[in-house]
Amino acid sequence: MTETTFDYIIVGGGSAGSVLANRLSARSANKVLLLEAGQDTPHGKVPAAVLDSYPGTAYLNPAYTWNQLKVTTEVIPHNRPDESRPKLRTYEQARILGGGSSINGQLANRGAPTDYDEWEERGARGWSWESVLPFFKKVERDMDFDGPWHGNEGRIPVRRIFPDLWPEHAKAASETFKAAGYRFLIDQNAEFEDGYFPITISNVYERRVSAAIGYLDPGTRLRENLTISTDTQVASLVFDGLRCVGVKAIVSGRETEFRGGEIILSSGAIHSPAHLLRAGIGPAGHLRDMGIEVRAAVPGVGQRLQDHPAVAVAAFIKPHARIIHDYSRRHIYTALRYSSGLPGIPSGDMFTVVTNKTSWHAVGEQIGSFIITVYKTYSETGEVKLASPNWRDEPVVDFNLLSDQRDLERMMDGVRRFGAMHLTPTMQAVTTDPFPASYSDKVRQVGLVSKKNKYLTDALAKLLDGPAVLRSYLIRNLVMEGFTLEGLMRDDEQLEAFVRKAAVGVWHASCTCRMGADEDPMAVTNPAGRVRGVDGLRVTDASIFPVVPCANTNFPVLMTAEKVADAILAGG
Repeated sequence: MTETTFDYIIVGGGSAGSVLANRLSARSANKVLLLEAGQDTPHGKVPAAVLDSYPGTAYLNPAYTWNQLKVTTEVIPHNRPDESRPKLRTYEQARILGGGSSINGQLANRGAPTDYDEWEERGARGWSWESVLPFFKKVERDMDFDGPWHGNEGRIPVRRIFPDLWPEHAKAASETFKAAGYRFLIDQNAEFEDGYFPITISNVYERRVSAAIGYLDPGTRLRENLTISTDTQVASLVFDGLRCVGVKAIVSGRETEFRGGEIILSSGAIHSPAHLLRAGIGPAGHLRDMGIEVRAAVPGVGQRLQDHPAVAVAAFIKPHARIIHDYSRRHIYTALRYSSGLPGIPSGDMFTVVTNKTSWHAVGEQIGSFIITVYKTYSETGEVKLASPNWRDEPVVDFNLLSDQRDLERMMDGVRRFGAMHLTPTMQAVTTDPFPASYSDKVRQVGLVSKKNKYLTDALAKLLDGPAVLRSYLIRNLVMEGFTLEGLMRDDEQLEAFVRKAAVGVWHASCTCRMGADEDPMAVTNPAGRVRGVDGLRVTDASIFPVVPCANTNFPVLMTAEKVADAILAGG
């Protein structure tokens, strides 16, 4: 075992870790160590699947994810939590430098101003919309727009693909939105209003720009005070009394100990709380059940896990309306932000993206969908717990999506809305055979990149492009999973059963180490990310969100890391 000392040790080289490594090492007096369990992505050696503008070849590649991680998404009854547990599902969390930004859909939205004002109301002092906007601007280099809403000097370029380059399926969807009374917004990240728009993406010249690509560029890597250690799994935190002083890690199979003045967990909303729990920081009862000595009783660790629940209404895309690949491999061009109108819920609480293909393979190129997502979710009963004290064992993760009735009602309403849109003449001109869809284990298995799946889907795609009667038969018997759109539209019991079964998270796990005020017993960190009850330890990632914002979480994570880095450098 070797020992090396640093000023800052960052555990996790995802979006937040990449930002922190760059900003903290920019001060030459700081000696910074970045630890990442997955592989490196240095300039000139970034895997082609990661660079790909279409993300489907990356997020379904087990080389880039924690492929043993399983979660439940359906509600677990509180009166009998250990009986009739819902089925475990695969939940793709990135295991590669750049984290989720290396495998995600590259959507670069921020959320609503009301989200961050709520953060402050919940005790995260200094995190209002007015306070976080400068850090959102600091992240980005907007290729299309400038002005008070945008940054032009950040490390992550963002852009949009405008309607003249959309495939016919996306154009038809936008015409359907327009006919339903929604406005076209040229810029989704300007004033927050309902409407449809070209999605903002962290992508330039048809290549992904991950946090690792943007923040850990060759110039940053040349800094003598920055060390990046990949293929490094942190096994435990090291303490001297109540002060965290280092980590024990397995580096390419060899046990190593690193000492640091401050340890920063940036391992995401599932693995950051797991690190804390194994270190004896968390709910005392659970720690004792695991045989772990309680170092600091912090009841909020692992609690109130959130994600955005989603289901889809899909359809077969007619050949003329599919993606044209000579200018883009993107699969999402446009999205709709709308308000459910439920009492007491802020506007812009719902978000639906239009996908113009659903997987990398031939059948995926024939299927488009409306992915309906509750972006202002009120379900806060999810949790992360340990399966055992052993760091090799993945934690137990229960999302409890749709545990709040308002989320269920809005999801059911969304299926009705977008099911009806598929029946309009505009959508029927570009699609046939609409059906309710879910991201099931069957879909995942066929989506894995393999020669077998390529041959299988090539053959099925030829049949689907054949006679309409054959196509309808194959979709009903091979693609659909027990529910029909007609049945859901006329029967609320069927609709509720489908939504409860099919709703999945969209990889926006958040809130398990929430920021909050000193008087909040469920707050895990203060507004600068410092962990309560111990010294020398911070958390900086989506786990410290007080509530998940109405956004894909990558840009809020980047903003959060920029803001915490600023606080650290200022002595906060």
